Amino acid sequence: MALKAELYKSTLNFRFDAGTSRGVLKNKTSIFIKLFDNQNPECFGLGEAGPLKGLSSDFFSAENKLQEIIELINNEVITFQNFEDSLKKIYKHSSVLFALESAFFDLNNGGFRKIFANDFYDNKKPIEINGLIWMGDVAFMQHQIKDKIKNGFTTIKIKIGAINFEQELFILKSIRNEFSAEEITLRVDANGAFEYKNVLEKLKALSKFEIHSIEQPIKAGNIEEMARLCEISPVPVVLDEELLGNEENKIKLLSTIKPHFIILKPSLMGGFSGSKSWIQVANNLGIQWWITSALESNIGLNAICQFTAEFDNNLPQGLGTGQLFSNNFDSPLTISNGNIFYDSGKNWDLKLFS
Repeated sequence: MALKAELYKSTLNFRFDAGTSRGVLKNKTSIFIKLFDNQNPECFGLGEAGPLKGLSSDFFSAENKLQEIIELINNEVITFQNFEDSLKKIYKHSSVLFALESAFFDLNNGGFRKIFANDFYDNKKPIEINGLIWMGDVAFMQHQIKDKIKNGFTTIKIKIGAINFEQELFILKSIRNEFSAEEITLRVDANGAFEYKNVLEKLKALSKFEIHSIEQPIKAGNIEEMARLCEISPVPVVLDEELLGNEENKIKLLSTIKPHFIILKPSLMGGFSGSKSWIQVANNLGIQWWITSALESNIGLNAICQFTAEFDNNLPQGLGTGQLFSNNFDSPLTISNGNIFYDSGKNWDLKLFS
């Protein structure tokens, strides 16, 4: 029995221009690894590396690193027996590590896209998720909000920081005029768009609408300013981009800043093993957390959902991005009434890997 591997690529196209404070997204490319036993190639595991420009430390190196690892697998340097030990050597290539972990766990569980043995995959147990609202003009954002609420979402996450701030406040006010904080939870994500000199003024304005939390209000890397902000902000602060590249300093970083929440993206934070380490540190420090995808296809999203289900965390997660793409892989992942679950009655469309 010999482990073999193949590499594939696919460009995912957004259904609309997805706006953030860092720019507009129209498409993204993901790289996939297929692992299989050469004596039974019909049984295979899949993993996805979808590095994001400006966020992923391995954006420019992921494909070459995966190709290098595939050659080591096919030359029997990396085997079934030493695979997990080999993963420890590539912890700095986060999206690659995430892809390899996913593919290996999938293959070990029979090649049925089962990454972890829990009730999400086995018993259709749902995970509550937030409805994500992308930036655009007021009419576009309001349309998205109405659609999410109509479809049963009770937690809405709104990207802010790109259009006029007064217009963003108007959108939030229009929601609160119709729905109380008990009916609809509002999260906002600034992606580091605000300047420290006037961020407190903006946070005070946002707090009037009973905002649950704000992600990354100022740019990452301003640790003293962020720590001060977490101490005085009228809106609970969430760290997102701040965590990236700080895997070896996570205890110091979180102890210094003392955020209210952190967000974990496995493909950006050392895969499953790296994310578990962040969770352990956060739990020890009394910091709450939730998990989000990072614009993966349904292959990566499925792995992240199953990983999320390994933990007892009742906060709404950020796992609704599979609906963003017009050419995503058909899958059993199903969203209904603000929840995502694995409907084993549906099939995967994996013709790309045939």
